[in-house]
Amino acid sequence: MKKSRPILWILIIAAVASAGYYGWQRFGSAGQTQTAQKAAPRPTAIPVSVAPVQKTDFPVYLTGLGTVQGFNTVQVRSRVDGQIIRLEFREGQIVQQGDLLVSIDPRPYQAALDQAKAKKAQDEANLANANLELQRAVKLGEFATTQRVDTQRSTVAQLTAQIAADEAAIANAQTQLDYTQIKAPITGVAGLRQVDIGNIVNASTQTGIVMISQVEPIAVIFTAPEDQLPYITEGQKAGALKVIAFTTDGKKTLAEGKLAVINNQVDTTSGTIRLKAVFDNKDHALWPGQSVSTRLLVRTLKDATVVPDDAVQHSTNGLYAYTVNQDNKAEVHKVKVSYGIDGRSVIEEGLSPGQQVIVGGQFKVQPGSLVSTAVASSDPAQSKVRQE
Repeated sequence: MKKSRPILWILIIAAVASAGYYGWQRFGSAGQTQTAQKAAPRPTAIPVSVAPVQKTDFPVYLTGLGTVQGFNTVQVRSRVDGQIIRLEFREGQIVQQGDLLVSIDPRPYQAALDQAKAKKAQDEANLANANLELQRAVKLGEFATTQRVDTQRSTVAQLTAQIAADEAAIANAQTQLDYTQIKAPITGVAGLRQVDIGNIVNASTQTGIVMISQVEPIAVIFTAPEDQLPYITEGQKAGALKVIAFTTDGKKTLAEGKLAVINNQVDTTSGTIRLKAVFDNKDHALWPGQSVSTRLLVRTLKDATVVPDDAVQHSTNGLYAYTVNQDNKAEVHKVKVSYGIDGRSVIEEGLSPGQQVIVGGQFKVQPGSLVSTAVASSDPAQSKVRQE
C-alpha cells in the first residue's frame, strides 16, 4: 500500500502537467497571436503634393530666338572731299533728324560758289549789252543789214542760255557747300565714331563717319517652323499678333510688340519662315544686335484641361500621371499632352477637370498606394505646401 502512493502521486503530477501544457497550447499561443496582430503596424501613408486639374483658357505660344535690329540704320558718310574741322555729336547720343553732326572745311566750296556767282554777273552784263546792240540794230531799220540783226539776236539768245547754265552752276556749288555740313538723316542713337577731327574724308571711300540706328520703334527678326505658318497667317487676319521678347535665358520680360511682317518665302534649308516684330521700345530695353528669346501668341485654346508640368511623368510606355481618389489612394492614368509652357501642360486625354493630380513625391508612389496629400502652392516662388 505504501509503495503504490508514490506511483499515484507521479500519475497525478503527470496529469496536471499534461493539462497545463494543453491549456498553454490552446490559449497561450492564441493570446500571443492576437497580441502580435495588435502590435503589427498599419500601412504608412506616403506624403505627396497635389494640385487640381483645371479647365481654363490656355495661350499657345511659338517660342524662338531672334535678333534685334534698328528700325532704320544709316551709315553716315561724307559726300564731298575735305578735312573735318568739327564733330558736333557725342558717341551714344540720341540725335534728331537734321541735327548737325560733322563740319568739313567749307572754304574751297565757298570759293567755287562765289566764282559761279561772279560768272553769272559777268554774263548778265554781257546780255544787257547785247540787248542794247540788238535794239540799236532794229532801230536802224533798212540801214542795218539783216545779217547784223540776226547775229545780234543769236548773241542775246546765247547769253541768255549762259545765264541759265550759270544758275545751275551756282545751285551745284551751293549743294557742294551744303554737303560740308553733315546732318543726321534719321532720329536715332549715334554709335562709335570712326574718324576724328583733322582727318581727310572722301566721297568715294566706303568708311563711314558714324552709324545711326533708330531704336524707337525697333524691330526683332526671328523664325518660326513652316508648319505653323497657316496658324500665323490665320491669326494675322484677325489683327496683329502679340510678340513678347525675353532675355535669352527666358527669365526677364523685355518688351511686348506686334508681328509686322511675314517673309515672302520659306527657308528650304531650315524649314523655317522669317518674321519681323516691331516694338515701341520707349524704355530702350531692346538694343540693336541683341539676342532675345521670342514668344509669338498664335491662338488661345478655350476651356482647355490644364495641369502643372510636374504632374506629367515619363516612362517607356509613354506619359502618365497619378491622381488621388476619395480613399486617398493613388491611381495611375495614361495621358496625352498637346502644349506646354510656363510650367503648365494641356492634357488632351486621360484626365478630367476637378481631379487631384500628384505633383510631388511620385517617386515613392505605386498604383493603390495610400497617400497623405498637401496642396501645392500656385505661386512658383513659394516652396511650402499647405497640409490638408
